[in-house]
Amino acid sequence: MSSFHKLAIKAIQRETDKAISISFNVPQNLKEAYNFKAGQYITLKTTINGNEVRRDYSLCVSPKSNELKIAIKEVKDGTFSAYANNELKVGDTLEVAPPKGRFVFEPNDNKTKNIAAFAAGSGITPILSIIKCALEEEVLSKVILVYGNKKTNDTMFLNELLELQHEYKDRFSVQFVFSQQDENDAIFGRIEKSTVNYVMKNKHKHIDVDAFFLCGPEAMIHTVKDVLTEHDIDENRIHFELFKAAKPAEIQEEIVATGNTKITVTVDDETTTFEMAQKQTILEAALDEDLDAPYSCQGGICSSCLARVKEGEATMRQNNILTESEVAEGLILTCQAHPTTPKIVIDFDDV
Repeated sequence: MSSFHKLAIKAIQRETDKAISISFNVPQNLKEAYNFKAGQYITLKTTINGNEVRRDYSLCVSPKSNELKIAIKEVKDGTFSAYANNELKVGDTLEVAPPKGRFVFEPNDNKTKNIAAFAAGSGITPILSIIKCALEEEVLSKVILVYGNKKTNDTMFLNELLELQHEYKDRFSVQFVFSQQDENDAIFGRIEKSTVNYVMKNKHKHIDVDAFFLCGPEAMIHTVKDVLTEHDIDENRIHFELFKAAKPAEIQEEIVATGNTKITVTVDDETTTFEMAQKQTILEAALDEDLDAPYSCQGGICSSCLARVKEGEATMRQNNILTESEVAEGLILTCQAHPTTPKIVIDFDDV
């Protein structure tokens, strides 16, 4: 399990009118703890108006950069994003958990691998890390990026992407898509079926893509994934991470039992047994017992609260992350999981 460490902010850079990037000072004795794979995220924790707030933000640098850097886009009514964009300053400290996440790219320069990435809005952050890693560490591979935004001035890392395209002009191609601005060499509209077909079946039809990485809103991810599978792309080659899931009202709710369950929870090598109501999620019950269970979004779109069912059964209200085989192995998102048996054993450490 990961613990939080207080890290000082080393630099803050404004990326757009509504987004900043933040880099942290990592002490020498913690360098190893904060090593990461391209695509992973860190969880930040702080107190705002007397309430503890946790948020996940993807790293936007390559693993070999010797940096720990994230980007935060201010969202409407966003508690932490507004605080970060308007109040944080260099020298401030935040509690930061070591990197984690399953949306990763692991380079292998023993063979040539071509990748294609589709990102919208702030979904570019983990994608940028993946792109940099692939270009730096797989010297023969080619990278294609399709990146959607409203306008150029809303586009995070625009200049950085253009510089990468210039530096790796034979290996890196960017197709910008703008929904509210008509630009030369950009597609007007959103990332939709015609966009995917144009990029993959026309513009880059000569490139055999080995892996696809998708990040952004749920609708965009489903659109791209559906088009790729229509073209007989193996789903094992399509990797995605949601930055925004369906609203709770849109989620097909499972019928939750109204009884009680005797639950045993292991976290940080400590085991606790107690009684919980089945209408509660396993994460809610663990936190009510003051257990230091890991969590962040509590909305089923990150994997911070991942655990394994060792005995008994649970059902998840929604699952945007785990594969069918992982669920069959007993993995659950505890923020979405309700016990369905009189007894259940949960292990946060065995994941």
